[in-house]
Amino acid sequence: MQLMDQTKILIQECEACLTRFQKMRDEDREPDFFNEVKPHADSIHAQLKIWQQLAQIWISKTAPKNLYVQQIDHAADAMEQFVVQSFYKGTSKKRFIQSIQSTMYTLHLVVRKIEEGDAHVE
Repeated sequence: MQLMDQTKILIQECEACLTRFQKMRDEDREPDFFNEVKPHADSIHAQLKIWQQLAQIWISKTAPKNLYVQQIDHAADAMEQFVVQSFYKGTSKKRFIQSIQSTMYTLHLVVRKIEEGDAHVE
């Protein structure tokens, strides 16, 4: 199930962002944008686009309760931002963590709705 796999990958990336953010603060350094930040962000952004399309199709086909396309779009937009922000020690910690928590809520909701619904959904 492609949507489930993509969602789980994004959940892992959210957790990695929290770890990376703390590591960058502990190391007290600025990342190399072109060698560290950009390649990683580009990879995640590509995965997010795929996930967003799969989720939108799934929602339009199955109409799960309390899960909407707007939530998917918001989660994808937020994740695009905090993946990059996780590399910078100057990022506002409170806002960064709230953004990740909000996105993780949506990602876990997608997982739960898939598990509750049709097992054949792509």
